[in-house]
Amino acid sequence: MIVTRSRRIDAARDALALGDLQAAHAMAAGLVADNANDAEGHFLLGVAASGGGRIQAGIQHLVRAVALDPQGEYRAQLAKLFCLVRRDGDAAATLRAAELSPPSDALSRDTIGCVYARLGDHAAALVHFVHAVRLCSDNSEYRYNQAVTLNFLGRVDEAEAALEALIAMAPDHARAHHLLSSLRKQSAARNHVARLGQTHARVRDGRDRLLLGYALAKELEDVGEPDQALDILCAANGEHRRTLDYSFARDAAAFDAIEASWPVVRAAPALSVSSEAPIFIIGMPRTGTTLVDRIVSSHPEVESAGELQAMPLAVKAASGTRTRTVLDPETIAAAARADMGAIGHDYLQRAGHHRRNPEARFTDKFPGNFQYAGFIAKALPGARIVCLRRNPMDTVLANFRNLFAVSSRYYDYSYDLLDIAAYYVRFDRLMALWASELPGRVLELRYEDLIADQEGQTRRLLDHVGLAWSDDCLSFHTNAAPVSTPSAAQVRRPIYTDSVARWKRHAEVLEPVRRFFEQHGIATE
Repeated sequence: MIVTRSRRIDAARDALALGDLQAAHAMAAGLVADNANDAEGHFLLGVAASGGGRIQAGIQHLVRAVALDPQGEYRAQLAKLFCLVRRDGDAAATLRAAELSPPSDALSRDTIGCVYARLGDHAAALVHFVHAVRLCSDNSEYRYNQAVTLNFLGRVDEAEAALEALIAMAPDHARAHHLLSSLRKQSAARNHVARLGQTHARVRDGRDRLLLGYALAKELEDVGEPDQALDILCAANGEHRRTLDYSFARDAAAFDAIEASWPVVRAAPALSVSSEAPIFIIGMPRTGTTLVDRIVSSHPEVESAGELQAMPLAVKAASGTRTRTVLDPETIAAAARADMGAIGHDYLQRAGHHRRNPEARFTDKFPGNFQYAGFIAKALPGARIVCLRRNPMDTVLANFRNLFAVSSRYYDYSYDLLDIAAYYVRFDRLMALWASELPGRVLELRYEDLIADQEGQTRRLLDHVGLAWSDDCLSFHTNAAPVSTPSAAQVRRPIYTDSVARWKRHAEVLEPVRRFFEQHGIATE
């Protein structure tokens, strides 16, 4: 029987490796049917079920497997599933338990690293990525994860070496090329333009072409070819935009719902509100939110919790809706009638899993929280909110030049200049509502003013969030904390003016955007 069981396990694992979930599930079910306490059977059932999209069923089987045999491989997969369903506290606890007896296989080590990264603990993640690469050096994804984490931790030279080794092994690895291009500002003497051009010309996969197009455009801009860079970018974004089922009407409906629901949110009960005072840094993406987060979190009394999804998830949970998206009109309307105090406590519990020092105040720099400012104000009366504003033309160009999470539908607006302009108009209108309805709660800070008067605007910023002056805030670029946003390289430099009025270099291409703003009453100077 031992040999027979061993062979069945091997067969089930082979089926999983080949992606044959149905066969793996059938074989694992047979193991459990023979012995309801077969830990390996439950583990394999959990992996097969979750691989087929049945995450809750997968969790149930993996919980059972861990209870029967608390080994590291089982805990790694369980932590991953907890993370997928946003049970971050359970994921963190499972990781702590896994550290007591770490798994010996590369996949489990990589999985643990990925969960740590999702929880914002990049130093812990790196330990496991290093082990995964050591155990399986020919796996390109393990190497990529290690390089990403090295970059987040500011170990840029090591990240560069890791990416070059990966590209030598997998020359068309588009994500590696894209990340490598972003590590530093390239120079005429040191760049990857020729290699990127050759790679971009030969790949056919749509997502790879998008990544390589962005990388090539970025490096062309770096070496002084801004017109050619924008041509490449327009082609890459246009090619990708044509594959999307997107209309701005989808985003407009969400903005409409936020504005329409505000009177209900304003009148909603707020029972037993928390006295905590998190600092929310909001705004359109690519407008200086990471810079301000870095400035504030350089204060000795503050830590950065990163870009959290905690408020969107707390609002979604309070709404009780079953829609597939976190932010949609139905969810906003339902959440508007919820207890705001409960939303605040739920937010703090979710955010707590990303904090390292519970005694410090913390920043949440998810830019998209501008859509939740009304909920924040009601749910967390002590919260401070800072909104970054940037010249609208530069904002449009910066969003167009940055590749956000390709799989996220929330950034579908960013591949077309006029879609971004339309989004900005609604953002501007929503911020006007918050300024009128939440007087004194939201500090609007202009990126250009911060660049021109770093100390004066930093004093204004710290005063608004209730912090005493600290010279450390002027030396934000020396802050050694991890940065896991596209601005990682920029915020490790002192204040610079390169990005101010960048749009004027491309005024002809951006003329339709300027006219659109003029028609909607948006000043562009």
